[in-house]
Parts: sequence; C-alpha cells; structure tokens
Amino acid sequence: MEVSRFFISPDIPIREAIGQLDRTAKKILIVTEEKKLAGVLTDGDIRRWILKNKDISLPVRFIMNPSPIVIKKEEQHLALEIMKEKQIEGLPLINDDNEVVDILFWNEISDHEYNYGKQNPTPVVIMAGGKGSRLYPYTKIIPKPLIPVGDIPIVERIMNQIMEYGFHEFYITINYKKELIKAYFNGDFPYHLHFIEEDKPLGTAGSLNLAKKYINGSFFVSNCDILVDINYTKLLVYHKTHQNKITIVTAIKSYEIPYGVVTLDKNGNIDALSEKPRYELLVNTGLYVLEEEILKYIPQNQYFDMTDLIRTCIKNGEQIGAYPVMDSTWLDMGEFSEMKKMAERMKL
Repeated sequence: MEVSRFFISPDIPIREAIGQLDRTAKKILIVTEEKKLAGVLTDGDIRRWILKNKDISLPVRFIMNPSPIVIKKEEQHLALEIMKEKQIEGLPLINDDNEVVDILFWNEISDHEYNYGKQNPTPVVIMAGGKGSRLYPYTKIIPKPLIPVGDIPIVERIMNQIMEYGFHEFYITINYKKELIKAYFNGDFPYHLHFIEEDKPLGTAGSLNLAKKYINGSFFVSNCDILVDINYTKLLVYHKTHQNKITIVTAIKSYEIPYGVVTLDKNGNIDALSEKPRYELLVNTGLYVLEEEILKYIPQNQYFDMTDLIRTCIKNGEQIGAYPVMDSTWLDMGEFSEMKKMAERMKL
C-alpha cells in the first residue's frame, strides 16, 4: 500500500478531502505538514461537519483531529486491541520523527476474525420481495437477492457484513421467486434467519407490517441490492442518541454541472455566473434504522414504499435524521455497471 495517497495538507478544502476519501475507499486521511503528522481526518469528522450544515469549502484544519491515536512499530502487536477498544478502523504507524510510515486497517490485519462488538439482538430486516426489474433479464431466471457478487449472493454479503458488528437476527421479506431464496438458505448459516412471506407485492415498507410481531424497539432495514461499508454499531448508537424515529443512511454525492450556470435577480436580469459549479448532495442509500412505533403509519396489506413512510412521518412531526457516509462506502447493485464495480470492490 502506498501510504502517501492518504496524505493531505491541512489547507486543502474539505470538499477535496471528501473526493480523496472516496478515491482511497477508506475512512481516514493523514494530515501532514512538512512530512510530519499534523492530524487525521475521518469520515466521521466530515459527517459531523455536514450535519451542522457547515461550509465544505473551508480548509481541512477546521475539522481534523490534531491529537489522533497513533502507534509505533514496537507497539504494532497491540494494534488490533487498540482499534477494538477505541472503535477505530485505521491506525497511523509513526516513526521517531513523527512521520507516518504506514496505516494499519483492522480489516486487513485481522482477516475479519473478530467482531467490533458483542452479539446484539437488534433485528435486521432485508427487503427482498421485489422483481429486480433494473437487472432484467438476469432476474427473470434468478431473484435479485441471489445474484452473486463474485461467488457469494448479494443478500448473503449484506448479512455477513452486518454480522461483523454482532447483529445476527435477520428477517428477509420475500415474494418474487421466494422458493429459490428459501431453498438457497436451507442449510447451516452462522445467523438466525427468518422469512417473512408476502402474498402480494407490498413495496419497500409495506411488508414491515408483517414483521411487527418480531420487532421491539429499534431495528435496521436494508434493501437487498446494496452494500454499505460502515460501522453498524456506531450507526445504531447515533440513531438512539439523537432520538430519531427514522435514521436514513445517506451518501455524499458530488456533481459538477458541465456548463456555466446563471442566477437571476428579481427583475429577471443575470446577477451572477458560475462556471461549472459543483454541488454536494445527500442521497438515500436504502439503509435505515427505524423505531417500532412508526410502523403504525404503514397501512395494512397495501403497497407502501419507504419514501411514503418517510413523508408520512415528516408530515406528522416525527424526527427523521440523516447519517451521511462517503460515496465510496455505498455500492448499489441495481444496475449492470454497478455490479462490476461492486465485484471489483470485493477484490474478487
């Protein structure tokens, strides 16, 4: 690994740092001045800044951690223990001159042999009842949840990823080609798996009514065609700490308009011209944390999407929160081009 690709200056705009985080596909950047460690910047630092609705054109020094946890070579054998205790995923390795010579990532040195936390009974509902029309004609033969990324079906990858954080109670809502899905999981798997069968398509939220009897308190909901590489324990803690009724995991998308954009004054005259402006937007990844009590807004036995539920909750004054993540941490298998990208990210 070329560690220098994680280096940034404290004076670059936060916007540029977001782009570099996406390119590295990790969750940490090293802030250096004259080759010396000046601080670290993580996706969490950026998340907190965005949630404050702050200006991302400001320099990184405004949000970096100037006193990060670091380790020296003679302490390297303690790296996993430190990362587990501090709930961090990257640990700078420094020399005696305070220069970063490497970054230790838990998922690279642990070979996924330990969980971040103890087993947690919080349910995880995976919405897998749809037809997967964006992936037609593949889904004419095989249901979307079983389409492989490498040699592992996407829905199994979702469960394996969440299992790393101690969550093991999974409920899969099924309808289209449900017998194939049930047949695949007719064996030994390291989690508790339950199927919730729809008699008719109920949308991305409608089938949650069928899961009511299994849910008590907070629970995760995930689309069956996405992977979000985040710390699910921290997501749940964030949701509860902020007392949200729904927390939507959002990806930070950056778009550049390839034209000069004009704005008008009240008289219809041009008062400004921006050449190829860039905008950052928060988009819905299809991963959520919900509270049991908002299920009352879902109509019985009717088609109802998650967007319908969110709008209804907003209308009724319920608190809906966002949990921004880097675009590189979110992979959507819903289109052919994304399937290839997803397989490459899985290093298969």
